[in-house]
Amino acid sequence: MSKPFFIKIIINAALITGGMIVFWMLLNAVFDGSIWEGMEISNSALKTEYCEYNNVEKLFHQSMNTYSNLAYFFFGVIIMQIGLSDIKNKNKQSKLEKFPALSILFGICLIYLCFGSAFFHASLTYLGQRVDMNGTYSISIVLFGIALYSVFTKIEFSDKAKKVWLVFLILCILAFIKIALFISSTKFLSGIILIQSLLVLVIYFQNRKEKSIILAISSLVLMIIAVKIRSLDVQKVGCDPASFYQGHSVWHLLTALSSFCSYAFFRFSKK
Repeated sequence: MSKPFFIKIIINAALITGGMIVFWMLLNAVFDGSIWEGMEISNSALKTEYCEYNNVEKLFHQSMNTYSNLAYFFFGVIIMQIGLSDIKNKNKQSKLEKFPALSILFGICLIYLCFGSAFFHASLTYLGQRVDMNGTYSISIVLFGIALYSVFTKIEFSDKAKKVWLVFLILCILAFIKIALFISSTKFLSGIILIQSLLVLVIYFQNRKEKSIILAISSLVLMIIAVKIRSLDVQKVGCDPASFYQGHSVWHLLTALSSFCSYAFFRFSKK
C-alpha cells in the first residue's frame, strides 16, 4: 500500500469521524436523559465504577467516556478501507492482505464496539453494558482469529475455507452474548491476549524480514498502560468527576490504538 493512499485513507477516516462527532453533539443537545427512563440500570452505575460524573439530565450521562469511543470508530473506518482496497489489489503480499473479508470484519467489530460502548456510557444501562462487553469480545475474537490464520504461513487457504473461518468467528461473537454471562471477562481477555502474544512471537520468528516487532511491542505496551490507567480510574486515584480528563476515556483511546497496532503487525510488511 502506497504512502499517499494510506494518508488518503486516514484523512477520509478523520473527516467521517469528525462528522460523527458533530452528529453526536447535536444528539446530546437535542435529547435529554429521559430517553433512557424505564431501562434497567447497570451494576457499573449502581456502584459508581468510573470516575466521571453521571449527569442523568443529559442524553450522554458520561460525556467524555461516550465521545472517546469514537477512537474505535476512527480506526475501524481505516481498517475497513484497507480491507476494501485489498479486494481490488491484485499484487497481494501479506497473508492477511489475501483475506480482505477478515480485515473488513475487524473494522466492523471496532465500529460495533464504538457504538456499543458509547451506548453504555451514554445510558449506563444493563443492556448497554452487555452490548459494550460483546463489542470488546468481538475485537478480541477476531484479532485472535487473524493471529491463528496468519500463523500458518505455508498454507494457502481456499476461498471456501476462508468463508468457513469468517462464519465461525461471527458465530463465536454471537455466542458470547450468552457465554459472557458465565465467565470472568478479566480472565478470558487476559488469557486470549497471552495466547495471541505467543502466536505473534511465532509469526515474527517465521517472518523476521517482513514483520515489525515494534508494532507488536507497541500494541502490548499500550494495552498494559491502558489497563493501569483504567484500574486507577476505577480506584478513583486522582479522580475529578467534572474534569475533561477521564482515565476511562484514555483507556478507550489507548486500547483503540493498541488494536490497530496489532492489526498492522499482521497486515503490513516492512518491505
